[in-house]
Amino acid sequence: MSRYDFKLPDIGEGVTEGEVVAWHVSVGDVVKEDQPLVDVMTDKASVTITSPKAGRIAELFGKAGEVVKVHSVLVSFDLSGGAEAPAVAAAPKKEQGPAATAVGDIKESLPGMGIMTVTATPAALAAAKSAPVTAAAPAPAADDYLAPNGRALATPATRKLARDLSIDLSRVRPTGPQGRVTKEDLRAFAQRGSAPAAAAAGRAAGEAPTAASTPVVASAPAAAPVTAPVAMTTRAPVSIATPSSKGGEALEERVPFAGLRRKIAEKMSQSVHTAAHFTFVEECDVTALKAARERLKPKADALGVKLTPLAFIAKAAVLALKKFPILNAAIDESTNELVYRKYYNLGIAASTDAGLVVPVVKGADRRSLLDVAREIERLGADAKNQKLKLEDLQGSTFTITSLGAQGGLFATPIINFPEVAILGVHQIKQKPVVRDGQIVIGEVMLLSLSFDHRVVDGHVGAAFAYEIIKYLHDPDALFLEG
Repeated sequence: MSRYDFKLPDIGEGVTEGEVVAWHVSVGDVVKEDQPLVDVMTDKASVTITSPKAGRIAELFGKAGEVVKVHSVLVSFDLSGGAEAPAVAAAPKKEQGPAATAVGDIKESLPGMGIMTVTATPAALAAAKSAPVTAAAPAPAADDYLAPNGRALATPATRKLARDLSIDLSRVRPTGPQGRVTKEDLRAFAQRGSAPAAAAAGRAAGEAPTAASTPVVASAPAAAPVTAPVAMTTRAPVSIATPSSKGGEALEERVPFAGLRRKIAEKMSQSVHTAAHFTFVEECDVTALKAARERLKPKADALGVKLTPLAFIAKAAVLALKKFPILNAAIDESTNELVYRKYYNLGIAASTDAGLVVPVVKGADRRSLLDVAREIERLGADAKNQKLKLEDLQGSTFTITSLGAQGGLFATPIINFPEVAILGVHQIKQKPVVRDGQIVIGEVMLLSLSFDHRVVDGHVGAAFAYEIIKYLHDPDALFLEG
């Protein structure tokens, strides 16, 4: 038997291990090259690893929920019987050594990792999503296609073939599922006689800031600091004994505590055991806000935008963050520096069937109220339909969490670490309020804000909360200042 051991590749800078989420193959299956093998989750992304060769699965290493080290054997293939697919004539012979170091496809069908991942810089995201390419001549005028943001979606094997052929993936028009570049796309691109695109030019064009994406701040870092994970506890793991049953009846069901749920647990534990949480709660009369929404709603509906109170709250939060920049900061623990971010990316916590995720409204300070509402609606729909992309879940500087009609009286939200504050929005209820010396019925909700007391003093947190409330009391100010 001709055996080939495929090792877990480098999935990103600083990643040393990955958790097996789900296998797409079983021992004995015959697979094709580029066929999905396994979903692997790391601290930075959820990826689908595809098969580097065609053959029969001889052995799988790692059950769902188990952690596999980078460069350790993941799958063993039986290549006997001519099962291996022939190599492309134009490409050099494939190596038989260690697995490729390129990342697998970003799993777009899974909820992303905003609340449970370490944020990354745009450069780091580009490095994670594509391997280096060779600089060459500019793209031909016959096909001036450029991938969105200059980043193409492709499998490790396809990326390797692109490097072998000196083709810039971002210039290849994709035909595969979910906009993925396939080997056939590369071959068609090469057969057209297209010269390879200049990788440097492509990347420069792909990473150029836009009014609704990456803010232009030369000195500001694009992500919060990466810190070592914090253990959930220092005590011995708790063991749950299985009770005895009469008649063999199953009294329990055990499922792996793995994947997204476990990452959420790790992230929440890291926040609670690192940030010194304190929570400030205050009442807010949003009668004027609801009136403003009702006044603007027909115009928003005509433009196909669902205008919710959350859009007003997001704009109010941005204006308050500008007046209290410490709330938009983060601690770089590796350099012992306080990083003041001069860009405003709002995380909007969303509940999905798989768990909690935090898609990000990028450049919220440069968006109109209507544009913020449109983006919140898009991100919410993509989260619900499990279509969020990695870039939708990275780079938040401040987070808002809301349960809408189920928001209850108030809660104590956990900070989306390494941010230093989070805003909890709760249910709007009719209550008696005093207005101009008269008791009237008002639309009232509570805001609960949790702060990292290592960075934010109590009076600063309170002043920040009242700044938000000021704009919600008088939403017309959002249009004058925002």
